[in-house]
Amino acid sequence: MPDARHVSRPDLVQCLDQTLQPHLFKDYGPNGLQVEGRMQVGRLVTGVTASLALIEAAIVAQADAVLVHHGLFWRGQEGRVTGWMKRRLHQLLTHDVNLLAYHLPLDAHAQWGNNAQLALRLGVEVLPNAQGRFGEQSLGWMGEVAPMRLSEWAQRVQALVQRPITCVGDAQRPVQRVALCTGGAQSYFEAAIAAGADVFVTGEISEPQAHYAREMGVAYIACGHHASERYGVQAVGEAMAQRWGIEHQFIDIDNPA
Repeated sequence: MPDARHVSRPDLVQCLDQTLQPHLFKDYGPNGLQVEGRMQVGRLVTGVTASLALIEAAIVAQADAVLVHHGLFWRGQEGRVTGWMKRRLHQLLTHDVNLLAYHLPLDAHAQWGNNAQLALRLGVEVLPNAQGRFGEQSLGWMGEVAPMRLSEWAQRVQALVQRPITCVGDAQRPVQRVALCTGGAQSYFEAAIAAGADVFVTGEISEPQAHYAREMGVAYIACGHHASERYGVQAVGEAMAQRWGIEHQFIDIDNPA
């Protein structure tokens, strides 16, 4: 039986790996344990990005481990521990805090992932099997809502994320089929169009997507990279807290991007 107050670091990592299955994804950086801290975890803090502000807040909260979507290490980094990297690592190592990060596996999880949680909170009924997925590595999600005007749908999205959004499309156009892909998924828009979406919801927008939206008659909503990816890590943190009887706290570090 799990300890009522603590879980060992190896058991926590193994549980997360079994749950999120990072081996199934071709990702941009290492998933799992990125910085080793103390052996026993009784208090878990979750957040979107392993920023210095989050790390410092987790230390104040007396976290034994920090679980994030955006970790410290990414493909293409030159590998020097200087500047911002040195400051973040120094805090983690000085206070013996574990850092765990899951990127694409956290986007994709069918129950606790970013897309699943965003769909749940927006009232999107995800389509079954292959109908409910699109794009590279099947990271895009497709579902339906009761028909409504784009203006009404945009209001629903903005009310959830509690920040201004960017919406490109005819406000009076009806929408029913909703494509979702959280974060910086601009490149998935064409696949969403091909899959039959009426509206695509993601975190960011780049210059070409506004033209595609207008020319193809498919609406595009960017609600913020950070804002769209707050929900998965919270859900996984709560699942780990229930599984192991540990404390969990989500700390939201404001990010306008």
